Amino acid sequence: MNLKSNSTEDEKESPFYKINKDFATEFERFILEKNGTVKGNYNVWSYTLFGKIATPKKWILKYKKATYSSANLLLSTKYQNLLVLTEWQTKTTGTGISDFIIRKKTKTDLIKLWFSSRVSKFNIYHKYITKSENNTSELIPKLTKILAPLFESKEIYSVEHRHNKLKIELRTDKHHFEIFNKLTKL
Repeated sequence: MNLKSNSTEDEKESPFYKINKDFATEFERFILEKNGTVKGNYNVWSYTLFGKIATPKKWILKYKKATYSSANLLLSTKYQNLLVLTEWQTKTTGTGISDFIIRKKTKTDLIKLWFSSRVSKFNIYHKYITKSENNTSELIPKLTKILAPLFESKEIYSVEHRHNKLKIELRTDKHHFEIFNKLTKL
């Protein structure tokens, strides 16, 4: 296994260690099946995993989980102590696709929606907004169709196309390889 454990021997008995190890093992298997490369580590508290595949085009995958401790009693421990992050990136050089962002709404977006013509509601999923110069990227409907289950589950954090680079960021502790495989066919 190219991914390494950085846990102590005592931590390896934890069920949380086994969950993170299994997640890392599945990630490594998926990347290596696609003749890619992996690096990273995992332990009882976290994992940081990187993968690169080159077929049919180069994609970079990053999965990160971090558990923090805090004495803040005002915030729910569910939200203050856990970060799960997934990023899928690829270059779109030579496609002529215009820049855009689709992301979850924030409280300040009400003001932006009122005063900016570049920011608009994402018509299909109302918890998201779009921001672009011309709102006509041909990539948006294709991505929306493929990523529909992740928009519906609200696991999408942002979909960004800037400077010929597509980056999809999720907040999830699942692999979603079946959806990623569909993206590689774009």
